[in-house]
Amino acid sequence: MPATKILIVNPNTTTSMTETIGAAARAVAASGTEISAVTSSMGPASIEGFYDEAFAVPGLIQALLNAPDADAAIIACFDDTGLDAARSVARFPVVGICEAALVTAGQVAKRIAVITTLPRSIVPLEELVRRYGFAERASVTACNVAVLDLEKPGSGAEEKLEAEIALALDKGAEAIVLGCAGMADLAATLSQKFGLPVVDGVAAAVKQAEALVGLKLSTSRRGSYAFPAAKTYSGLLEKFAPKTSA
Repeated sequence: MPATKILIVNPNTTTSMTETIGAAARAVAASGTEISAVTSSMGPASIEGFYDEAFAVPGLIQALLNAPDADAAIIACFDDTGLDAARSVARFPVVGICEAALVTAGQVAKRIAVITTLPRSIVPLEELVRRYGFAERASVTACNVAVLDLEKPGSGAEEKLEAEIALALDKGAEAIVLGCAGMADLAATLSQKFGLPVVDGVAAAVKQAEALVGLKLSTSRRGSYAFPAAKTYSGLLEKFAPKTSA
């Protein structure tokens, strides 16, 4: 059987974070899965809020277009940055780590706590939680850690995250979802320490991407995710103009 090729795109431009994400993905990938983790060539160093997210999308789309032989792709930002646009243009299924994490956590627990980085990310993630149908089961809080501080020794990031998990447990959480791809390497340790499921969206997305490939399912082209219609784009976005609708 040929290897399953999964492309993981870090839509921010921080290469060290891509390395963490790639390692977490390879740790759970099946033996017949090849993981290719790439960093966006343009955009913000981290994605923290609506403005950063908007400017991360072109680099994400370019990374997908640069990998036509992938069998599936994963967007490694918990905002599911550009997910709908990606599904509209990629010729393979695309999985968002927020959606994957919520679906996975929902299979092992009723009450879910999503813990993100900065307070400004709470509302965007609450909107995703509602969109994915988990509004009655999942709450979103922040541990007040900047994304890039997750990699800085002495930042206190892990201690703050653990304190927020403890608060979520006091409020009745039965499973924790880590609300940032930069936390991908912490899930196993935290699950063991707190004695409950701690879900990393990167790992969850890898298993769901493998399942889609194994089931030979790809993105529907009827309606919502039809290929974009050919038209002219101007200025800096000229190269992103769709050339064909099929």
